[in-house]
Amino acid sequence: MKDTQTGGISLLWRILFSTSIALTVLFGLTGWLVQTYAGRVTEHSLEEEVRTSLQAYEALWSTRAHNLASISRIISSMSDVRAAFATRDKATIRDMAAQLWPETPQDAAFVVLEPTGQVITSLGGEGSGGNLAFSREFMEKAAERFPRQVSGYITRGRHLYYVLLTPVYVQAAQGQALLNVLLVASDVDDKLAYSLKQSTHGSDFAFVADGRLIASSLPLAFADLNRAPAGAGGVRRLLLHGVDYLALGRTLEDVGNKPAGELYIIRSFEGPSRALMELRRNVTIIWIFAVVAGLAFTYLLARRILEPVKRLDRAVEEVIKQNYDYRVAVETKDELGRLAQTFNAMCDSIRTARNELIRQERISTIGRLSSSIVHDLRNPLAAIYGGAEMLVDAGLSAEQRDRIAVSIYRSSRRIQELLQELTDMSRAKAKRVEPCRLVEIVQGARDLTEQTSGGAPVSIVIDIPPHVEVSVDRDRMERVFMNLLHNSLEAMPEGGTLRVTSRQDGTTVTVQVEDNGPGIPETAWATLFQPFASFGKKNGLGLGLALSRQTVLDYAGDLWADREMKAGARFFVRLPMAHAVGAHTRAHEN
Repeated sequence: MKDTQTGGISLLWRILFSTSIALTVLFGLTGWLVQTYAGRVTEHSLEEEVRTSLQAYEALWSTRAHNLASISRIISSMSDVRAAFATRDKATIRDMAAQLWPETPQDAAFVVLEPTGQVITSLGGEGSGGNLAFSREFMEKAAERFPRQVSGYITRGRHLYYVLLTPVYVQAAQGQALLNVLLVASDVDDKLAYSLKQSTHGSDFAFVADGRLIASSLPLAFADLNRAPAGAGGVRRLLLHGVDYLALGRTLEDVGNKPAGELYIIRSFEGPSRALMELRRNVTIIWIFAVVAGLAFTYLLARRILEPVKRLDRAVEEVIKQNYDYRVAVETKDELGRLAQTFNAMCDSIRTARNELIRQERISTIGRLSSSIVHDLRNPLAAIYGGAEMLVDAGLSAEQRDRIAVSIYRSSRRIQELLQELTDMSRAKAKRVEPCRLVEIVQGARDLTEQTSGGAPVSIVIDIPPHVEVSVDRDRMERVFMNLLHNSLEAMPEGGTLRVTSRQDGTTVTVQVEDNGPGIPETAWATLFQPFASFGKKNGLGLGLALSRQTVLDYAGDLWADREMKAGARFFVRLPMAHAVGAHTRAHEN
Protein backbone atom coordinates (compact mmCIF):
# COMPACT_ATOMS: atom_id res chain seq x y z
CA MET A 1 0.00 0.00 0.00
CA LYS A 2 1.51 3.28 -1.13
CA ASP A 3 0.98 6.63 0.44
CA THR A 4 -0.52 8.72 -2.39
CA GLN A 5 0.84 11.94 -1.01
CA THR A 6 4.39 11.00 -0.08
CA GLY A 7 4.90 8.31 -2.70
CA GLY A 8 6.33 5.95 -0.06
CA ILE A 9 5.09 3.24 2.26
CA SER A 10 2.49 4.48 4.71
CA LEU A 11 3.27 4.66 8.41
CA LEU A 12 0.70 1.95 9.19
CA TRP A 13 2.34 -0.57 6.88
CA ARG A 14 5.79 0.40 8.09
CA ILE A 15 4.64 -0.40 11.63
CA LEU A 16 3.15 -3.71 10.47
CA PHE A 17 6.29 -4.57 8.49
CA SER A 18 8.62 -3.84 11.40
CA THR A 19 6.29 -5.62 13.83
CA SER A 20 6.08 -8.70 11.59
CA ILE A 21 9.87 -8.87 11.41
CA ALA A 22 10.15 -8.43 15.19
CA LEU A 23 7.48 -11.07 15.88
CA THR A 24 9.02 -13.48 13.39
CA VAL A 25 12.48 -13.11 14.88
CA LEU A 26 11.18 -13.21 18.45
CA PHE A 27 9.02 -16.30 18.04
CA GLY A 28 11.60 -17.95 15.80
CA LEU A 29 14.28 -17.40 18.43
CA THR A 30 11.91 -18.58 21.16
CA GLY A 31 11.04 -21.69 19.16
CA TRP A 32 14.71 -22.38 18.52
CA LEU A 33 15.50 -21.99 22.22
CA VAL A 34 12.59 -24.26 23.17
CA GLN A 35 13.63 -26.92 20.67
CA THR A 36 17.28 -26.66 21.68
CA TYR A 37 16.36 -26.92 25.35
CA ALA A 38 14.01 -29.82 24.63
CA GLY A 39 16.77 -31.55 22.63
CA ARG A 40 19.25 -31.12 25.45
CA VAL A 41 16.73 -32.31 28.03
CA THR A 42 15.90 -35.29 25.83
CA GLU A 43 19.56 -36.16 25.33
CA HIS A 44 20.22 -35.77 29.05
CA SER A 45 17.17 -37.89 29.83
CA LEU A 46 18.38 -40.50 27.36
CA GLU A 47 21.80 -40.53 29.00
CA GLU A 48 20.13 -41.05 32.35
CA GLU A 49 18.11 -43.90 30.84
CA VAL A 50 21.31 -45.47 29.53
CA ARG A 51 22.97 -45.14 32.92
CA THR A 52 19.84 -46.51 34.59
CA SER A 53 19.92 -49.44 32.16
CA LEU A 54 23.57 -50.01 33.13
CA GLN A 55 22.61 -50.04 36.79
CA ALA A 56 19.74 -52.39 36.01
CA TYR A 57 22.12 -54.64 34.09
CA GLU A 58 24.62 -54.64 36.95
CA ALA A 59 21.88 -55.48 39.43
CA LEU A 60 20.52 -58.19 37.14
CA TRP A 61 23.93 -59.63 36.40
CA SER A 62 24.91 -59.45 40.05
CA THR A 63 21.81 -61.44 40.96
CA ARG A 64 22.58 -64.00 38.27
CA ALA A 65 26.20 -64.31 39.38
CA HIS A 66 25.09 -64.60 43.00
CA ASN A 67 22.69 -67.42 42.12
CA LEU A 68 25.37 -69.27 40.17
CA ALA A 69 27.82 -68.77 43.05
CA SER A 70 25.27 -70.06 45.59
CA ILE A 71 24.49 -73.11 43.48
CA SER A 72 28.19 -73.80 43.01
CA ARG A 73 28.87 -73.54 46.75
CA ILE A 74 25.97 -75.80 47.56
CA ILE A 75 27.10 -78.40 45.06
CA SER A 76 30.70 -78.23 46.17
CA SER A 77 29.74 -78.66 49.82
CA MET A 78 27.48 -81.69 49.29
CA SER A 79 28.89 -84.82 50.93
CA ASP A 80 28.02 -87.06 47.97
CA VAL A 81 29.82 -84.69 45.61
CA ARG A 82 32.84 -84.46 47.85
CA ALA A 83 32.89 -88.25 48.25
CA ALA A 84 32.67 -88.71 44.47
CA PHE A 85 35.40 -86.13 43.87
CA ALA A 86 37.56 -87.83 46.53
CA THR A 87 37.60 -91.09 44.61
CA ARG A 88 39.38 -89.21 41.78
CA ASP A 89 37.63 -91.61 39.44
CA LYS A 90 36.42 -89.80 36.35
CA ALA A 91 33.56 -92.20 35.75
CA THR A 92 32.28 -91.76 39.30
CA ILE A 93 32.55 -87.99 38.98
CA ARG A 94 30.66 -88.04 35.66
CA ASP A 95 27.88 -90.13 37.21
CA MET A 96 27.55 -87.78 40.16
CA ALA A 97 27.46 -84.74 37.79
CA ALA A 98 24.76 -86.38 35.70
CA GLN A 99 22.65 -86.89 38.82
CA LEU A 100 23.06 -83.19 39.72
CA TRP A 101 22.35 -81.82 36.20
CA PRO A 102 18.55 -81.67 36.50
CA GLU A 103 18.92 -79.47 39.59
CA THR A 104 21.18 -76.87 37.91
CA PRO A 105 20.26 -73.88 35.63
CA GLN A 106 19.86 -75.13 32.06
CA ASP A 107 21.40 -72.05 30.39
CA ALA A 108 24.85 -72.54 31.93
CA ALA A 109 27.56 -75.14 31.45
CA PHE A 110 28.91 -77.05 34.50
CA VAL A 111 32.42 -78.34 34.14
CA VAL A 112 34.57 -80.31 36.62
CA LEU A 113 38.24 -79.44 36.23
CA GLU A 114 41.43 -80.99 37.47
CA PRO A 115 43.52 -78.63 39.63
CA THR A 116 45.78 -78.47 36.58
CA GLY A 117 42.92 -77.14 34.38
CA GLN A 118 42.08 -80.34 32.48
CA VAL A 119 38.37 -81.10 31.95
CA ILE A 120 37.07 -84.15 33.81
CA THR A 121 33.44 -83.82 32.72
CA SER A 122 31.00 -81.15 31.50
CA LEU A 123 27.23 -80.80 31.36
CA GLY A 124 25.03 -78.23 29.67
CA GLY A 125 26.16 -75.30 27.60
CA GLU A 126 25.36 -77.09 24.32
CA GLY A 127 28.57 -79.10 24.45
CA SER A 128 30.84 -76.13 24.97
CA GLY A 129 32.60 -77.60 27.99
CA GLY A 130 35.41 -78.95 25.84
CA ASN A 131 36.44 -75.38 25.04
CA LEU A 132 36.76 -74.51 28.72
CA ALA A 133 40.04 -76.21 29.57
CA PHE A 134 42.59 -73.93 31.22
CA SER A 135 46.31 -73.81 31.34
CA ARG A 136 48.33 -74.62 34.45
CA GLU A 137 49.46 -70.99 34.73
CA PHE A 138 45.80 -69.81 34.68
CA MET A 139 44.87 -72.28 37.40
CA GLU A 140 47.84 -71.27 39.53
CA LYS A 141 46.81 -67.59 39.37
CA ALA A 142 43.21 -68.52 40.19
CA ALA A 143 44.41 -70.72 43.09
CA GLU A 144 46.02 -67.68 44.67
CA ARG A 145 42.49 -66.44 45.38
CA PHE A 146 41.10 -69.80 46.56
CA PRO A 147 39.23 -70.83 48.69
CA ARG A 148 37.13 -67.87 47.59
CA GLN A 149 35.18 -68.20 44.41
CA VAL A 150 36.78 -66.60 41.37
CA SER A 151 34.72 -65.07 38.53
CA GLY A 152 35.36 -63.16 35.32
CA TYR A 153 35.04 -63.16 31.53
CA ILE A 154 37.06 -65.31 29.15
CA THR A 155 37.12 -65.76 25.40
CA ARG A 156 37.27 -69.04 23.60
CA GLY A 157 37.38 -68.72 19.82
CA ARG A 158 34.38 -66.63 18.81
CA HIS A 159 32.69 -67.04 22.19
CA LEU A 160 32.73 -64.93 25.32
CA TYR A 161 31.95 -66.63 28.61
CA TYR A 162 31.25 -65.51 32.10
CA VAL A 163 32.91 -68.14 34.32
CA LEU A 164 32.73 -68.86 38.05
CA LEU A 165 35.42 -71.10 39.61
CA THR A 166 34.51 -72.86 42.90
CA PRO A 167 37.29 -74.92 44.55
CA VAL A 168 36.40 -78.32 46.11
CA TYR A 169 38.67 -79.33 49.03
CA VAL A 170 39.18 -82.60 50.97
CA GLN A 171 40.61 -83.04 54.46
CA ALA A 172 44.22 -84.35 54.41
CA ALA A 173 46.94 -84.93 56.97
CA GLN A 174 48.62 -81.67 56.13
CA GLY A 175 45.23 -79.86 56.08
CA GLN A 176 42.79 -79.34 53.25
CA ALA A 177 43.78 -80.49 49.80
CA LEU A 178 42.33 -79.22 46.52
CA LEU A 179 40.51 -82.05 44.84
CA ASN A 180 38.79 -80.43 41.88
CA VAL A 181 37.46 -77.12 40.61
CA LEU A 182 33.79 -76.72 39.79
CA LEU A 183 33.40 -74.33 36.81
CA VAL A 184 30.10 -72.68 35.90
CA ALA A 185 30.25 -70.93 32.47
CA SER A 186 27.51 -68.71 30.98
CA ASP A 187 27.82 -68.10 27.21
CA VAL A 188 27.41 -64.44 26.19
CA ASP A 189 25.40 -64.61 22.94
CA ASP A 190 22.60 -62.80 21.10
CA LYS A 191 19.99 -64.64 23.17
CA LEU A 192 21.52 -63.24 26.35
CA ALA A 193 21.62 -59.76 24.79
CA TYR A 194 17.90 -59.94 23.89
CA SER A 195 16.99 -61.18 27.38
CA LEU A 196 18.89 -58.25 28.88
CA LYS A 197 17.05 -55.86 26.54
CA GLN A 198 13.70 -57.17 27.71
CA SER A 199 14.75 -56.93 31.33
CA THR A 200 15.87 -53.28 31.01
CA HIS A 201 12.77 -51.98 29.14
CA GLY A 202 14.17 -51.38 25.68
CA SER A 203 17.90 -50.73 26.04
CA ASP A 204 20.02 -52.66 23.55
CA PHE A 205 23.21 -54.53 24.49
CA ALA A 206 26.35 -55.29 22.55
CA PHE A 207 29.35 -57.35 23.78
CA VAL A 208 32.78 -56.83 22.24
CA ALA A 209 35.97 -58.84 22.76
CA ASP A 210 39.26 -59.30 20.89
CA GLY A 211 38.37 -56.51 18.43
CA ARG A 212 35.13 -58.08 17.20
CA LEU A 213 31.46 -58.06 17.98
CA ILE A 214 30.50 -61.13 20.06
CA ALA A 215 26.79 -60.58 20.68
CA SER A 216 24.26 -57.83 20.13
CA SER A 217 20.54 -57.16 20.23
CA LEU A 218 21.00 -54.75 17.30
CA PRO A 219 22.08 -55.42 13.71
CA LEU A 220 25.41 -53.59 13.82
CA ALA A 221 29.15 -54.12 13.29
CA PHE A 222 32.17 -53.56 15.51
CA ALA A 223 33.19 -50.53 13.37
CA ASP A 224 29.86 -48.84 14.17
CA LEU A 225 30.72 -48.78 17.86
CA ASN A 226 34.16 -47.24 17.37
CA ARG A 227 33.19 -44.73 14.69
CA ALA A 228 32.27 -41.99 17.17
CA PRO A 229 34.63 -40.92 19.98
CA ALA A 230 33.52 -41.20 23.58
CA GLY A 231 32.16 -38.01 25.09
CA ALA A 232 31.68 -36.87 28.65
CA GLY A 233 31.08 -39.82 30.98
CA GLY A 234 32.05 -42.33 28.27
CA VAL A 235 28.84 -41.73 26.29
CA ARG A 236 29.05 -42.12 22.50
CA ARG A 237 26.59 -40.87 19.91
CA LEU A 238 26.07 -43.31 17.05
CA LEU A 239 24.24 -43.15 13.75
CA LEU A 240 22.95 -46.60 12.82
CA HIS A 241 20.67 -47.17 9.82
CA GLY A 242 19.67 -43.50 9.81
CA VAL A 243 18.72 -43.48 13.52
CA ASP A 244 20.67 -41.76 16.31
CA TYR A 245 21.71 -43.81 19.34
CA LEU A 246 23.48 -43.17 22.61
CA ALA A 247 25.94 -45.85 23.75
CA LEU A 248 27.60 -46.21 27.16
CA GLY A 249 30.53 -48.59 27.43
CA ARG A 250 31.64 -50.72 30.40
CA THR A 251 34.79 -52.79 30.66
CA LEU A 252 34.43 -56.58 31.24
CA GLU A 253 37.23 -57.99 33.41
CA ASP A 254 38.67 -61.49 33.46
CA VAL A 255 39.44 -63.53 36.58
CA GLY A 256 42.66 -61.54 37.01
CA ASN A 257 40.82 -58.21 36.95
CA LYS A 258 42.24 -57.43 33.50
CA PRO A 259 40.16 -56.18 30.53
CA ALA A 260 38.64 -59.08 28.63
CA GLY A 261 36.06 -57.18 26.57
CA GLU A 262 33.51 -54.37 26.60
CA LEU A 263 29.79 -54.10 27.12
CA TYR A 264 27.84 -51.34 25.33
CA ILE A 265 24.40 -50.32 26.49
CA ILE A 266 22.63 -48.57 23.58
CA ARG A 267 19.52 -46.43 23.64
CA SER A 268 17.67 -45.22 20.51
CA PHE A 269 16.75 -41.61 19.79
CA GLU A 270 13.82 -42.71 17.63
CA GLY A 271 11.14 -42.22 20.28
CA PRO A 272 12.53 -38.88 21.53
CA SER A 273 13.05 -37.79 17.91
CA ARG A 274 9.37 -38.36 17.20
CA ALA A 275 8.54 -36.37 20.31
CA LEU A 276 10.88 -33.58 19.15
CA MET A 277 9.27 -33.59 15.70
CA GLU A 278 5.85 -33.34 17.33
CA LEU A 279 7.16 -30.51 19.51
CA ARG A 280 8.64 -28.76 16.48
CA ARG A 281 5.34 -29.07 14.61
CA ASN A 282 3.38 -27.75 17.57
CA VAL A 283 5.84 -24.87 18.03
CA THR A 284 5.52 -24.01 14.32
CA ILE A 285 1.72 -24.02 14.51
CA ILE A 286 1.79 -21.90 17.66
CA TRP A 287 4.35 -19.58 16.01
CA ILE A 288 2.16 -19.09 12.92
CA PHE A 289 -0.93 -18.50 15.04
CA ALA A 290 0.93 -16.09 17.33
CA VAL A 291 2.39 -14.12 14.39
CA VAL A 292 -1.00 -13.84 12.66
CA ALA A 293 -2.73 -12.90 15.91
CA GLY A 294 0.04 -10.44 16.75
CA LEU A 295 -0.15 -8.81 13.31
CA ALA A 296 -3.94 -8.55 13.50
CA PHE A 297 -3.76 -7.05 16.97
CA THR A 298 -0.96 -4.72 15.88
CA TYR A 299 -2.96 -3.66 12.81
CA LEU A 300 -6.02 -2.78 14.90
CA LEU A 301 -3.95 -1.05 17.56
CA ALA A 302 -1.85 0.83 14.98
CA ARG A 303 -4.95 2.02 13.14
CA ARG A 304 -6.39 3.31 16.38
CA ILE A 305 -3.14 5.02 17.30
CA LEU A 306 -2.62 6.47 13.82
CA GLU A 307 -6.15 7.80 13.44
CA PRO A 308 -5.24 11.08 15.24
CA VAL A 309 -2.12 11.26 13.07
CA LYS A 310 -4.30 10.94 9.95
CA ARG A 311 -6.52 13.73 11.21
CA LEU A 312 -3.44 15.87 11.76
CA ASP A 313 -2.28 15.00 8.24
CA ARG A 314 -5.61 16.12 6.79
CA ALA A 315 -5.39 19.28 8.88
CA VAL A 316 -1.93 20.01 7.48
CA GLU A 317 -3.34 19.64 3.97
CA GLU A 318 -6.00 22.19 4.82
CA VAL A 319 -3.35 24.57 6.17
CA ILE A 320 -1.39 24.10 2.93
CA LYS A 321 -4.56 25.19 1.14
CA GLN A 322 -4.48 28.31 3.40
CA ASN A 323 -7.52 27.18 5.33
CA TYR A 324 -6.33 28.45 8.70
CA ASP A 325 -9.76 28.07 10.29
CA TYR A 326 -9.52 24.25 10.22
CA ARG A 327 -9.36 22.66 13.68
CA VAL A 328 -8.43 19.19 14.93
CA ALA A 329 -10.69 17.55 17.52
CA VAL A 330 -8.90 16.96 20.85
CA GLU A 331 -10.14 13.58 22.12
CA THR A 332 -7.39 12.46 24.51
CA LYS A 333 -5.01 14.00 27.02
CA ASP A 334 -1.93 12.07 25.90
CA GLU A 335 0.88 13.17 23.58
CA LEU A 336 -1.38 13.06 20.52
CA GLY A 337 -4.00 15.16 22.28
CA ARG A 338 -1.39 17.73 23.24
CA LEU A 339 -0.12 17.66 19.67
CA ALA A 340 -3.64 18.42 18.40
CA GLN A 341 -3.90 21.32 20.85
CA THR A 342 -0.52 22.62 19.69
CA PHE A 343 -1.61 22.34 16.07
CA ASN A 344 -4.78 24.30 16.73
CA ALA A 345 -2.77 26.94 18.55
CA MET A 346 -0.36 27.05 15.63
CA CYS A 347 -3.26 27.61 13.20
CA ASP A 348 -4.49 30.47 15.36
CA SER A 349 -1.01 31.98 15.38
CA ILE A 350 -0.63 31.58 11.62
CA ARG A 351 -4.03 33.13 10.96
CA THR A 352 -3.28 36.06 13.26
CA ALA A 353 0.18 36.55 11.76
CA ARG A 354 -1.23 36.26 8.23
CA ASN A 355 -3.90 38.88 8.91
CA GLU A 356 -1.31 41.14 10.46
CA LEU A 357 1.05 40.58 7.54
CA ILE A 358 -1.73 41.34 5.05
CA ARG A 359 -2.61 44.50 6.97
CA GLN A 360 1.01 45.64 7.07
CA GLU A 361 1.51 44.72 3.41
CA ARG A 362 -1.56 46.75 2.45
CA ILE A 363 -0.30 49.74 4.42
CA SER A 364 3.14 49.31 2.84
CA THR A 365 1.61 49.00 -0.64
CA ILE A 366 -0.50 52.10 -0.12
CA GLY A 367 2.59 53.94 1.07
CA ARG A 368 4.69 52.88 -1.89
CA LEU A 369 1.85 53.58 -4.31
CA SER A 370 1.28 57.01 -2.80
CA SER A 371 4.97 57.82 -2.95
CA SER A 372 5.15 56.73 -6.58
CA ILE A 373 2.03 58.65 -7.54
CA VAL A 374 3.20 61.81 -5.80
CA HIS A 375 6.65 61.47 -7.33
CA ASP A 376 5.38 60.79 -10.86
CA LEU A 377 2.59 63.38 -10.80
CA ARG A 378 4.75 66.18 -9.41
CA ASN A 379 6.69 66.80 -12.64
CA PRO A 380 3.78 66.87 -15.14
CA LEU A 381 1.66 68.94 -12.73
CA ALA A 382 4.54 71.34 -12.28
CA ALA A 383 4.83 71.62 -16.09
CA ILE A 384 1.08 72.26 -16.45
CA TYR A 385 1.12 74.79 -13.61
CA GLY A 386 4.13 76.61 -15.05
CA GLY A 387 2.73 76.59 -18.58
CA ALA A 388 -0.64 77.92 -17.43
CA GLU A 389 1.08 80.68 -15.42
CA MET A 390 3.09 81.68 -18.49
CA LEU A 391 -0.06 81.75 -20.63
CA VAL A 392 -1.60 84.20 -18.18
CA ASP A 393 1.31 86.56 -18.67
CA ALA A 394 1.11 88.79 -21.72
CA GLY A 395 3.66 89.35 -24.42
CA LEU A 396 4.13 85.68 -25.54
CA SER A 397 4.63 84.99 -29.19
CA ALA A 398 2.60 82.44 -31.09
CA GLU A 399 5.58 80.05 -31.22
CA GLN A 400 6.02 80.29 -27.46
CA ARG A 401 2.33 79.69 -26.87
CA ASP A 402 2.43 76.63 -29.16
CA ARG A 403 5.46 75.28 -27.32
CA ILE A 404 3.74 75.77 -23.96
CA ALA A 405 0.56 74.12 -25.28
CA VAL A 406 2.54 71.07 -26.45
CA SER A 407 4.21 70.84 -23.04
CA ILE A 408 0.85 71.05 -21.29
CA TYR A 409 -0.53 68.39 -23.65
CA ARG A 410 2.32 65.98 -23.02
CA SER A 411 2.12 66.54 -19.27
CA SER A 412 -1.63 65.93 -19.37
CA ARG A 413 -1.02 62.80 -21.46
CA ARG A 414 1.49 61.56 -18.92
CA ILE A 415 -0.98 62.11 -16.09
CA GLN A 416 -3.57 60.18 -18.12
CA GLU A 417 -1.13 57.28 -18.57
CA LEU A 418 -0.41 57.16 -14.85
CA LEU A 419 -4.13 57.18 -14.07
CA GLN A 420 -4.64 54.42 -16.66
CA GLU A 421 -2.00 52.29 -14.93
CA LEU A 422 -3.80 52.78 -11.64
CA THR A 423 -7.09 51.87 -13.32
CA ASP A 424 -5.58 48.70 -14.81
CA MET A 425 -4.14 47.72 -11.43
CA SER A 426 -7.52 47.99 -9.70
CA ARG A 427 -9.49 46.46 -12.59
CA ALA A 428 -10.77 42.92 -12.13
CA LYS A 429 -10.10 40.11 -14.59
CA ALA A 430 -11.35 40.36 -18.15
CA LYS A 431 -15.09 40.47 -18.38
CA ARG A 432 -15.28 40.41 -22.18
CA VAL A 433 -13.48 37.85 -24.36
CA GLU A 434 -13.77 37.85 -28.13
CA PRO A 435 -11.82 36.50 -31.10
CA CYS A 436 -9.35 39.19 -32.21
CA ARG A 437 -6.75 39.22 -34.96
CA LEU A 438 -3.39 39.23 -33.30
CA VAL A 439 -1.75 41.47 -35.88
CA GLU A 440 -4.44 44.17 -35.38
CA ILE A 441 -3.84 44.12 -31.59
CA VAL A 442 -0.08 44.59 -32.06
CA GLN A 443 -0.57 47.29 -34.71
CA GLY A 444 -2.98 49.17 -32.45
CA ALA A 445 -0.43 49.02 -29.63
CA ARG A 446 2.25 50.29 -32.03
CA ASP A 447 0.12 53.29 -33.12
CA LEU A 448 -0.58 54.32 -29.52
CA THR A 449 3.09 53.90 -28.61
CA GLU A 450 4.26 56.05 -31.53
CA GLN A 451 1.86 58.85 -30.55
CA THR A 452 3.35 59.08 -27.04
CA SER A 453 6.99 58.30 -27.82
CA GLY A 454 7.78 61.71 -29.25
CA GLY A 455 9.01 60.29 -32.55
CA ALA A 456 11.88 58.11 -31.26
CA PRO A 457 14.14 56.94 -34.16
CA VAL A 458 13.25 53.24 -33.75
CA SER A 459 12.17 50.97 -36.59
CA ILE A 460 9.23 48.73 -35.54
CA VAL A 461 8.83 45.62 -37.71
CA ILE A 462 5.68 43.47 -37.28
CA ASP A 463 5.72 39.99 -38.87
CA ILE A 464 2.51 38.25 -37.79
CA PRO A 465 0.24 36.28 -40.17
CA PRO A 466 -3.10 38.07 -40.65
CA HIS A 467 -5.21 34.92 -40.03
CA VAL A 468 -3.92 34.28 -36.48
CA GLU A 469 -6.67 35.03 -33.95
CA VAL A 470 -6.72 34.89 -30.16
CA SER A 471 -9.58 34.98 -27.62
CA VAL A 472 -8.89 38.02 -25.43
CA ASP A 473 -10.15 41.43 -24.39
CA ARG A 474 -8.74 43.64 -27.13
CA ASP A 475 -8.24 46.77 -25.02
CA ARG A 476 -6.40 44.98 -22.21
CA MET A 477 -4.21 43.00 -24.60
CA GLU A 478 -3.31 46.23 -26.50
CA ARG A 479 -2.14 47.65 -23.17
CA VAL A 480 0.12 44.56 -22.72
CA PHE A 481 1.84 44.97 -26.08
CA MET A 482 1.90 48.77 -25.72
CA ASN A 483 3.78 48.35 -22.44
CA LEU A 484 6.32 45.95 -24.01
CA LEU A 485 6.84 48.23 -27.03
CA HIS A 486 7.09 51.34 -24.87
CA ASN A 487 9.75 49.67 -22.64
CA SER A 488 11.79 48.75 -25.73
CA LEU A 489 11.55 52.27 -27.15
CA GLU A 490 12.69 53.80 -23.84
CA ALA A 491 15.64 51.36 -23.81
CA MET A 492 16.76 52.62 -27.25
CA PRO A 493 16.79 56.47 -27.09
CA GLU A 494 19.48 56.60 -29.78
CA GLY A 495 17.43 54.49 -32.18
CA GLY A 496 17.38 50.81 -33.11
CA THR A 497 15.16 48.03 -34.42
CA LEU A 498 12.18 46.44 -32.69
CA ARG A 499 10.84 43.20 -34.19
CA VAL A 500 7.52 41.54 -33.32
CA THR A 501 7.07 37.98 -34.70
CA SER A 502 4.85 35.02 -33.91
CA ARG A 503 5.08 31.19 -33.86
CA GLN A 504 2.15 28.77 -33.73
CA ASP A 505 2.42 25.70 -31.46
CA GLY A 506 -0.71 23.58 -31.81
CA THR A 507 -3.49 25.40 -29.95
CA THR A 508 -1.34 28.35 -28.83
CA VAL A 509 0.58 31.16 -30.47
CA THR A 510 3.77 32.65 -29.06
CA VAL A 511 4.60 36.31 -29.84
CA GLN A 512 8.23 37.34 -29.64
CA VAL A 513 9.10 41.03 -28.94
CA GLU A 514 12.84 41.59 -29.50
CA ASP A 515 14.95 44.76 -29.53
CA ASN A 516 18.66 45.45 -29.96
CA GLY A 517 18.99 47.76 -26.98
CA PRO A 518 21.31 47.36 -23.96
CA GLY A 519 19.30 44.43 -22.58
CA ILE A 520 17.99 43.67 -19.08
CA PRO A 521 20.51 44.27 -16.24
CA GLU A 522 21.42 41.23 -14.10
CA THR A 523 20.11 42.91 -10.96
CA ALA A 524 16.63 43.21 -12.46
CA TRP A 525 15.90 39.54 -13.02
CA ALA A 526 14.95 38.73 -9.41
CA THR A 527 12.10 41.29 -9.37
CA LEU A 528 11.44 41.72 -13.07
CA PHE A 529 7.69 40.94 -12.91
CA GLN A 530 7.04 42.22 -9.38
CA PRO A 531 5.00 45.40 -8.71
CA PHE A 532 6.81 48.73 -8.20
CA ALA A 533 9.99 47.37 -9.82
CA SER A 534 11.42 49.94 -12.24
CA PHE A 535 14.86 49.81 -13.85
CA GLY A 536 16.40 52.53 -16.02
CA LYS A 537 13.12 54.44 -16.51
CA LYS A 538 12.66 58.08 -15.72
CA ASN A 539 8.91 57.84 -15.17
CA GLY A 540 6.37 55.18 -14.24
CA LEU A 541 5.04 53.33 -11.23
CA GLY A 542 6.87 50.09 -11.97
CA LEU A 543 3.56 48.25 -12.54
CA GLY A 544 3.75 47.70 -16.29
CA LEU A 545 5.32 44.25 -16.52
CA ALA A 546 3.57 42.97 -13.38
CA LEU A 547 0.13 44.02 -14.71
CA SER A 548 0.93 42.78 -18.21
CA ARG A 549 1.94 39.32 -17.02
CA GLN A 550 -1.14 39.09 -14.82
CA THR A 551 -3.33 40.05 -17.78
CA VAL A 552 -1.79 37.31 -19.94
CA LEU A 553 -2.21 34.78 -17.09
CA ASP A 554 -5.87 35.75 -16.87
CA TYR A 555 -6.30 34.52 -20.46
CA ALA A 556 -4.59 31.14 -19.73
CA GLY A 557 -1.33 32.31 -21.28
CA ASP A 558 2.07 33.36 -20.00
CA LEU A 559 4.63 36.16 -20.31
CA TRP A 560 8.37 35.65 -19.75
CA ALA A 561 11.77 36.99 -20.82
CA ASP A 562 14.74 35.20 -22.42
CA ARG A 563 17.59 35.25 -19.92
CA GLU A 564 20.06 33.80 -22.41
CA MET A 565 20.06 37.00 -24.50
CA LYS A 566 23.53 38.60 -24.43
CA ALA A 567 22.59 41.81 -26.39
CA GLY A 568 19.13 43.35 -26.42
CA ALA A 569 15.97 42.06 -24.76
CA ARG A 570 13.52 39.39 -25.87
CA PHE A 571 10.05 38.88 -24.36
CA PHE A 572 7.63 36.05 -25.15
CA VAL A 573 3.83 36.22 -24.92
CA ARG A 574 1.97 32.90 -25.24
CA LEU A 575 -1.80 33.08 -25.86
CA PRO A 576 -4.47 30.48 -26.70
CA MET A 577 -5.74 30.65 -30.25
CA ALA A 578 -9.39 31.13 -31.19
CA HIS A 579 -9.95 27.57 -32.51
CA ALA A 580 -13.28 28.02 -34.23
CA VAL A 581 -12.33 31.23 -36.01
CA GLY A 582 -8.85 29.91 -36.83
CA ALA A 583 -10.23 26.67 -38.25
CA HIS A 584 -12.79 28.60 -40.32
CA THR A 585 -10.08 30.95 -41.65
CA ARG A 586 -7.75 28.11 -42.65
CA ALA A 587 -10.58 26.25 -44.37
CA HIS A 588 -11.54 29.40 -46.27
CA GLU A 589 -7.96 30.00 -47.39
CA ASN A 590 -7.55 26.42 -48.56
